[in-house]
Parts: sequence; structure tokens; C-alpha cells
Amino acid sequence: MGATTIGALVGGAIDAMSGDDSAADGALYGAITANVLKFVLPVAITYAVGWGVLKGLETLGDTISERVKA
Repeated sequence: MGATTIGALVGGAIDAMSGDDSAADGALYGAITANVLKFVLPVAITYAVGWGVLKGLETLGDTISERVKA
């Protein structure tokens, strides 16, 4: 099952627990949230890894320049 389907099922189930209305709007919100997360999470992880690499290179450069000065 795709992430959109699972998101719709979970959203519908959560919305149906209140008992006020049908689960259709919860399913819609769940499907939209799943699709947004499919895009946002990889971007955030890629950004975090890139930031870590840049910080590591900066630290390495500082270490090398300190050794050259000494």
C-alpha cells in the first residue's frame, strides 16, 4: 500500500474516533499530510547531511591550518 493510502486510512480512523461526522475529511487530511511528508522528509534529511559535511570540512580546515601555523 502506498503512503497516500495509509495516510488516508490513518487520518480517517483518527477522525472517525470523534464520532461527530464522517471520516472523509480526516482521510483527505491524512492523504495530503502523507504526500507533503514524502517531499519534506527527504529534503530535510538531505539538508541535514549536507550541513554536517560542511561543518566537518570546516573543522578539518581549521585543524589543518592550525598545524601549518605551528
